[in-house]
Amino acid sequence: MLQSRLLCLRFLSLHTYSFTSIRQEPPSFRVGRNAESSICIWIVIIYAMMQTLKVKLDTSAENNRALLETMHQFNAACNYVGEKAFELHTANKIELQKIVYRDIREMFGISAQMAVRAISKSCEAYKRDKSIKPKFDPNGAVIYDQRIMSWKGLDRVSLLTLDGRIMLPVVICDYHAPRLDRIRGQADLIFQNGTFYLCVVVDVPEPKKFVPQNVLGVDLGIKNIAVDSSGEEFSGEKIEKVRSKIDNLKADLQSCGTDSAKRHLKKLSGKEARFHRDVNHCISKKLVAKAIDTSSAIVLEDLSGIRERITVPKAQRRKQHNWSFYQLRQYIDYKAAIAGVPLICIDPAYTSQECPICHLISRSNRPTRDEFSCVCCGFSGPADTIAARNIAARVSVNMPIVARLFAELQAHPFREG
Repeated sequence: MLQSRLLCLRFLSLHTYSFTSIRQEPPSFRVGRNAESSICIWIVIIYAMMQTLKVKLDTSAENNRALLETMHQFNAACNYVGEKAFELHTANKIELQKIVYRDIREMFGISAQMAVRAISKSCEAYKRDKSIKPKFDPNGAVIYDQRIMSWKGLDRVSLLTLDGRIMLPVVICDYHAPRLDRIRGQADLIFQNGTFYLCVVVDVPEPKKFVPQNVLGVDLGIKNIAVDSSGEEFSGEKIEKVRSKIDNLKADLQSCGTDSAKRHLKKLSGKEARFHRDVNHCISKKLVAKAIDTSSAIVLEDLSGIRERITVPKAQRRKQHNWSFYQLRQYIDYKAAIAGVPLICIDPAYTSQECPICHLISRSNRPTRDEFSCVCCGFSGPADTIAARNIAARVSVNMPIVARLFAELQAHPFREG
């Protein structure tokens, strides 16, 4: 008779900003006809998340010239490879390398490994959409791997250029310093607003998800960017004021058309996007911190494709298209993964129209955007908060008993008995 054995299998699962859910115990597999003879296989997964860090390079005028020249030649080579890939209708890197390798080395003067990286970049771009010919900006990213890039400690990096290798100091901030010792794989050299940056990939250990005792539902929206099931609101009023101010300023400067106005417009470039990122970072940080303090799982709405499913008036289209809910979801995801907080996504259908007491689903339950009033039982309250409580209640059936009771209390705060 076979004896039960415990086999611990460890897998390294690498993912970037992928959504995770509550762990479940793996099943046992029985071998042989005897029901008592079994081999129990337990799979223990060690998660490591890949994060991209954008570090600034401290370059001189001569270094800038060498890097820019290398960048232009690299992307010109990518355009040549992309043209050949489109002409031959193939995204096979090995086959294309046989055809274009010698040509791009002689025509553009790039090194052997840089030619291989250019072929790889072009094939990946063509593979995404084979109906169009890939075209790359002269200042597009240059892909560096271990053969053409090497780190000299944590504050210097050696990069290959057309003039040979150059040593560049790296500007290290307090956030990057403890992570740069886990650099892996390739990096991208990018050029933004006259400054060179290196986007490096680092491994971030992802702790095992804790078993949640509570549920924190989060309702996403435009007027209120996020509202959690405890009633805390993150208003979008500030974002709307900043957006309106920037739009009006851009319109005035564009109508003016002077050189000074054009310089001012250039300074405004990307300001709104940076502001959105900052707000989303702050909101996601607070939500994850609250989940840690209350031992809660975070439950979000799966809003994939919502812009295609919902039709809005023309006056509100720009506001909807500037709604960066996906970015907020990504920030919550990776911050939760690093902190070991379980994250669950559910179908958002009717969460804003369902009564948490009698479960009647009706549009009439929302007399206004901000108010909820059930036409059946009379239950009323803030609409976004009730939606967040409905989101938490929907996932509570899969949680431990304590969490289910907690979610029910959140969904029915005024129920007697």
